[in-house]
Amino acid sequence: MAAPRRDTRGIVDPAGLLTRVRFRRHRPAEPLRRHVETYWFIDWDLPEPYASHVVPHPSVNLTFQWDADDGPPYGELTGVALGLFTRKLTGQGRVCGAKFRPGGFRPYAPDVPVSHWTGRALPARDVFPRADDATARSVVTPADDLDRIAALDAFLLSLDPAPDPRADHAMDLVQHVRTDRSLRRVTDLADQEGVSVRLLQRLFAGYVGVSPKWVILRYRIHEALERAETEEALDWPSLAADLGYADQAHLIRDFKATIGVPPTAYAPASAKR
Repeated sequence: MAAPRRDTRGIVDPAGLLTRVRFRRHRPAEPLRRHVETYWFIDWDLPEPYASHVVPHPSVNLTFQWDADDGPPYGELTGVALGLFTRKLTGQGRVCGAKFRPGGFRPYAPDVPVSHWTGRALPARDVFPRADDATARSVVTPADDLDRIAALDAFLLSLDPAPDPRADHAMDLVQHVRTDRSLRRVTDLADQEGVSVRLLQRLFAGYVGVSPKWVILRYRIHEALERAETEEALDWPSLAADLGYADQAHLIRDFKATIGVPPTAYAPASAKR
């Protein structure tokens, strides 16, 4: 039986990245799984620099990082990135990240809406004083993934957030958007939930960090990117219709605004990699 295909949704040119780095995902401890979607680890040792590009998910990420060119390990909190995220990898380094479920971060920092972090990257200790240099070393230094997982589990379990039913609701709504391709407009989601569009907008600002419209559009671009990577002779007009666009021109506009090139230029390039 063939191995299951690795989930690379959102990564631009995943084949190019995966030939240069060791990338893997792990599950967090069971009590964390309601709020934390996955741990993701990357290690690299490169003879020449490489720029990685990712179309981010509507998620907050907590990372502990080490780059041989930048000094000792450190922690960083990254809010939802509104545009293409680019990271230049050089020499040796590693990143150990915790990706929160969309809507799942607010209980860990309940005093401010998640939109407060959107588009920002800041030292993790500014949000979590316990995320100090010793914690960063405990996560990043071990060579064995099991030890890194244990260190991340211990840190996140120590934060012990209070239950928040609104966070649960936000997570369920985003998962609904992610999996139900019939949802093409915010009004569709509002009608299904029996709430106003304004209420959805307030909930998403407070608990997801971006608007419900933004989430719908972002998942559309993720699917378009994945289809461009995996399908030959992709029928773009049909894909535009499948994703709920009024026409191909609207898909091309959003794709280019996010990736930097139109889909017809990206697809042939991706086929060569």
